[in-house]
Amino acid sequence: MSMMNNDDYLPLRDVVFNTLRQEILTGKLKPGERLMEIHLANKLGVSRTPIREAIRKLELEGLVIMIPRRGAEVAQITLKSLKDVMEVRRALDVLAIELACERMNQEDRDSLFQACENFSVAVETNDTRKMAEADVAFHDIIVLSTGNARLIQLVNNLSEQMYRYRFEYLKDDASHEMLQQEHKEMYQSICKKDKKVAAEVVKKHIDNQEEAIIRQLCLEKNDSKIENSI
Repeated sequence: MSMMNNDDYLPLRDVVFNTLRQEILTGKLKPGERLMEIHLANKLGVSRTPIREAIRKLELEGLVIMIPRRGAEVAQITLKSLKDVMEVRRALDVLAIELACERMNQEDRDSLFQACENFSVAVETNDTRKMAEADVAFHDIIVLSTGNARLIQLVNNLSEQMYRYRFEYLKDDASHEMLQQEHKEMYQSICKKDKKVAAEVVKKHIDNQEEAIIRQLCLEKNDSKIENSI
């Protein structure tokens, strides 16, 4: 596996950390999968030292857990961790779209409309990574349009954990049409400067995502396994 070009000037331990982190967030390294230092070192063409350092940092982020007598594993997506993240995201997204109704200019609204179109195009490709990137871009326009530096910082801090969940709900084909419709409704409510409707759409958007993630996890883990991880 080759390292990404934009990491060329980073210390090796940071390149390894970014590579493993991205594989966890996108689901390439799956929840519960063991992280074997020798295997990863051979796979990435590095020594075990940067692998060990990266695993330690991933543990601090909550993406990896240490199991006695087993070693490092990719952390499970539990119902509790999901609900914790979605509760905070719901509150931040409501605030963001309410402020966007007040502050978004025409250029941002045009960009948001284009982002809606870009997400629909990404859905047609059935490429989860492209859909995730298009979804992030749509929501970023709303958050950045608020001009609230603290809000932007809070959303950025949460976005990496959210990216992991985003991949799960985008695997759920049944949710794609609904997501497109909700993006359209958000855009329309912002154009009308209707904060009440905008907030309601965002809450519905997050609730539907949470349901889709749980449904996807149940499919992947066969109900009993997700129950055991709660």
